[in-house]
Amino acid sequence: MTRPVPAETAWRWLVEYPAALLVVAEVVILFTGIVARYALHMPITWTDEASSILFLWLSALGSAVAIQRGEHMRMTALVSKCAPRTRLYLDAAASGAALLFLAAVLLPAIRFADKQGAFTTPALEISGTWRAAALPAGVALMFVANALRLARTANHRVVLAALATVAAVALAFWAAQPLFAGLGKMNLLIFFLGVVVVTVFAGVPIAFGFGLATFGYLALTTRIPLATMVGRMDEGMSHLVLLAVPLFIFLGLLIEMTGMARRMVAFLANLIGHKRGGLAYVLIGAMYLVSGISGAKAADMAAVAPALFPEMKKRGAREGDLVALLAATAAQTETIPPSIVLITIGSVTGVSIAALFTGGLLPGALLAIALCAVVWRRYRKEDLAGAAWPGARAVWRSLQAALPALVLPFLIRFAVVDGVATATEVSTIGIVYALLIALLVQRGCDWSRLVPILVETAALSGAILLIIGTATAMAWCLTRSGFSTDLAALMAGLPGGKLGFLAVSIVLFIVLGSVLEGVPAIVLFGPLLFPIAQQVGVNEVHYAMVVILSMGIGLFAPPFGVGYYVASAIGRASPDAGMRPITGYMLALFIGVLVIAAVPWISTGFLR
Repeated sequence: MTRPVPAETAWRWLVEYPAALLVVAEVVILFTGIVARYALHMPITWTDEASSILFLWLSALGSAVAIQRGEHMRMTALVSKCAPRTRLYLDAAASGAALLFLAAVLLPAIRFADKQGAFTTPALEISGTWRAAALPAGVALMFVANALRLARTANHRVVLAALATVAAVALAFWAAQPLFAGLGKMNLLIFFLGVVVVTVFAGVPIAFGFGLATFGYLALTTRIPLATMVGRMDEGMSHLVLLAVPLFIFLGLLIEMTGMARRMVAFLANLIGHKRGGLAYVLIGAMYLVSGISGAKAADMAAVAPALFPEMKKRGAREGDLVALLAATAAQTETIPPSIVLITIGSVTGVSIAALFTGGLLPGALLAIALCAVVWRRYRKEDLAGAAWPGARAVWRSLQAALPALVLPFLIRFAVVDGVATATEVSTIGIVYALLIALLVQRGCDWSRLVPILVETAALSGAILLIIGTATAMAWCLTRSGFSTDLAALMAGLPGGKLGFLAVSIVLFIVLGSVLEGVPAIVLFGPLLFPIAQQVGVNEVHYAMVVILSMGIGLFAPPFGVGYYVASAIGRASPDAGMRPITGYMLALFIGVLVIAAVPWISTGFLR
């Protein structure tokens, strides 16, 4: 067993463990507030404020942990196909681009935090600097983590060449500053199309690609103080509703750790697994149920696939078809509450979270039926020689074991949809519920995994929230430049009225999902397109379902969809193996999205 180097040990104690403690602190503070408000009828005034302060610090430390682990979201479809030396060069250039952004934004972040000292929080009565200091601290830690990753690269000559390239490009842009002054709105194409496309396709993490484009636009084409960008990032990352994101991520990882997800899968497998295509139906149903607990698709797939794939392979299923169906079910369940994308849309557009949670169930069920139709056709001649019904007694026992887990998704939906509690409160209750079930009812949990899961929660949350921050800053620049007005005029003038607008939106979000992933696409274009949808007469919940599912198709469809490669990694299969089998599933999903777009009732029929 290799011993950790001193730098790694120091990093764990200085960054990872504090980030894990922040997740625990958020749960404790929020649950204390819930008990005080609903059980004791003695609301504690400072819990929301304390949670908001710790949340920003969690985002900052989590972003640094994600850098150190290489977990920031990036598109690698092109980079992965390059020769090893070229791939190393592009990876180093991507890290260099991130370093450039972090170095450029550090001083504005310090200035922003210093200015917040003029404000005092209303409940705790502490200086606003204590909260805002999370931003420069996070930027500094991300810079250190990125620099350490580069230093560990074996081929220093390639790294230096990549860094020199990044520096040369930055100097060229700086030298061209006088030229930008006379270009007007052409600068929007240069920075928000050119810079973003080049950085994203070159493998630069999406958050830093957005950050570089926004910083470059403000610094080189406007006289706006650069601290304004940090303020917009702070605004995007600080919505209290987004606090549900790390909590639902933690809940999803927790149900996998405690075995609750495995018991749900076992019950469904005992119930219908002996039928032709039965385990494929189980996979679709299990993803629907597990998605009702966790908001993170990677956690959903990791909870379901290991429990089903070995038995499916024994029955002769090919690994390519398994990965294809796993990716398709992940796209199909994007609207199942408490999806992180649903929560993000509610945060950036102001659409009711309860309405989104209600509207997302039936579209997900319709797409599940579409996938089941493809499964029936493909598995109608499956050999069932090794499959037998385990009997009513085994089904009953597996139902008893799975019942505590089966209750949880219905509890989450009921509480949020009926207005009993907010999404943040429900996620906190779900965490406490899962821990109590693991301690008192379903024992045998591996508690040594708890700290790594807390750290993973912080890392994934930080990566998501940094994207939301930089995308919010970019969206603000686009709105301020008048682009949103021009876009509204263009979209409103499309032929076909509402249907024409929805058709263009479907194509747009499939492309955006494949290039930018879900959250950044929603944060960037949601505030621009949702008002236009209302202008042309499209219900905002209906529009949310259409764009989320379209984005999901792009996200999980090869060759560019990052989600497809995540599914391949979880399924331990070559991405090439699923390229052909996934075509039928994606076609079924696309037809389903067209039906949902054409029939608004599917999304809005159960709204109050």
